Amino acid sequence: MNLLVLQPDDIVAPGRALVQGRRLEHVRLVHRARPGDSLRVGELGGRLGEAQIVRLSPQVLELDYCLNKPPPAPVPVTVLLALPRPKKVRRILRSLAALGIKRIVLTNSFRVEKSFWQSPLLKPAAVREQLLLGLEQAGDTVLPEVIHEPLFRPFVEDRLPALAQGCRRLVAHPLGAEPCPHALNEPLVLAVGPEGGFIPYEISRLQEYGFTAVHLGARVLCVETAVLSLLGRLLP
Repeated sequence: MNLLVLQPDDIVAPGRALVQGRRLEHVRLVHRARPGDSLRVGELGGRLGEAQIVRLSPQVLELDYCLNKPPPAPVPVTVLLALPRPKKVRRILRSLAALGIKRIVLTNSFRVEKSFWQSPLLKPAAVREQLLLGLEQAGDTVLPEVIHEPLFRPFVEDRLPALAQGCRRLVAHPLGAEPCPHALNEPLVLAVGPEGGFIPYEISRLQEYGFTAVHLGARVLCVETAVLSLLGRLLP
């Protein structure tokens, strides 16, 4: 945890916070902090700064803090992701939040199992937990928006055009595609399919709506590796 993200329930007075639970245990057992030590903190959705530990016990962490820095600038990329296996979703969401992605769309595909959408790991609280872990890692305070779109065709036809307006549009596809561009400095929508990729019909529909199919070379990567490799190449 490189940043302690203060949530509304933590704040008991201006510049004063009480923290419990997982974050308290991390400060005690991992940071091995003591009263008088300083921590990097940020207010959820707001600014960053420094805090001094006033009191630290197994029950509570009491902080005096001052926030005087803006959070890192968001990355102008929307990730459109065919829903992977739920256990992989946890890691991907955490990584995307750490990278500064602020809009993530989880959509359906022919190769996505219907049961994935019923996973408790997609419940709002579980998703929020992974996003917060990503923010803590990267030193950010602004939660990404996660949108669920369980019907591929209505989403592509009815909502994707507005979502992608003014953006360059790329879809990862290992066959018959051009090489992925490098270090783009423009708003972008990146679509990544499930294990096995989008089927030809889905690629065709995305191309009808302005998406260019791109690849990372001859190797076929799993979704988790592909998403991070693509973003590592595309971000300036």
